[in-house]
Amino acid sequence: MKTSFMRRGILVGILAAGLFPAYLAEAQDAPRRIEVTAKRFAFEPGEITLKKGQPVVLVLKSTDAAHGLRFRELNVDIKVGANGTKEVQFTPDKVGDFVGHCSVFCGSGHGSMMLTLHVVE
Repeated sequence: MKTSFMRRGILVGILAAGLFPAYLAEAQDAPRRIEVTAKRFAFEPGEITLKKGQPVVLVLKSTDAAHGLRFRELNVDIKVGANGTKEVQFTPDKVGDFVGHCSVFCGSGHGSMMLTLHVVE
């Protein structure tokens, strides 16, 4: 009886050990979800740090007018309607500091709307 119980325990351990690395790989491949709120005339947060090669889902939420967020160097451009939400998935492929600007005219302070992405190794 004890031998049968031990065999089952060993079998369960082997199966769990075999599945654990697959679970870790899946968790590492899952995109990082980042929420950014756009309102006249700022993005919140104003700075975000990302890792090169790590997939990202960027969620842009507007609390008032239509807004956009564009990072030319990273080929990211997302637009959202008034009080709406949109998301875009991308993977940063360059290291550096990238400044994104509101890409939809939203009023007199439109030109001051910026968000900085710091992409690190």
